[in-house]
This record gives sequence, structure tokens and C-alpha cells, in this order.
Amino acid sequence: MKAENKNLISLEEFKEKNYGKAGTANRDELEAGYEAFKIGALIHDTRLELGMTQEELAEKVGTSKSYISKIENNLKEARISTLQKIIELGFGGKLELNIKIGN
Repeated sequence: MKAENKNLISLEEFKEKNYGKAGTANRDELEAGYEAFKIGALIHDTRLELGMTQEELAEKVGTSKSYISKIENNLKEARISTLQKIIELGFGGKLELNIKIGN
């Protein structure tokens, strides 16, 4: 039988302990950073799934390889219009946005 580690906490507990409750400035900054990272990671993973290089994607979108790299590595935030070009022109997909208010 595996022993329980009583020092384990949930991700939510960790975020509250280290960054405060949802809605506080530190927590909002953390969550915003996560969302930006998630978008870059999604673009990176999709590009690889389609067997494309950053240069190929950049050419389809009409931008530079370094700009694609910066988005994928969370060094640059992309505008919604740029994300739309990446998804539609680069990947042949459709960008859909979802807004959730409240919990």
C-alpha cells in the first residue's frame, strides 16, 4: 500500500498560498501569464502536428520566423488579428473565442 504524502496540496491551494485569491493583482498577473503561455504552446503543438517549420508558418501568415518563435515562447503577445491569421491562413482552421463571466 502506498503511503499518503500529507504535504501535498492542490494547484488551487498553491496558487492561493503563493499568489493570493482569484481577483487580486498578483493572482490576475499569474493567470494572464498562463493564458499567454497556453496560446503559444497551442500554436507550437499545432504547427508541429501539421509538420510545419516556424519559417513555413511565418511565410503563410506574412510575418517573420522570429515573430512566430516569440509567440510560441511567450516572449511576445499576439493580437487577436494575428492569431486569426495564424489559425486561418497558417493552419487552415477557424479561430473561435469564448468569453466566460463568473465562475
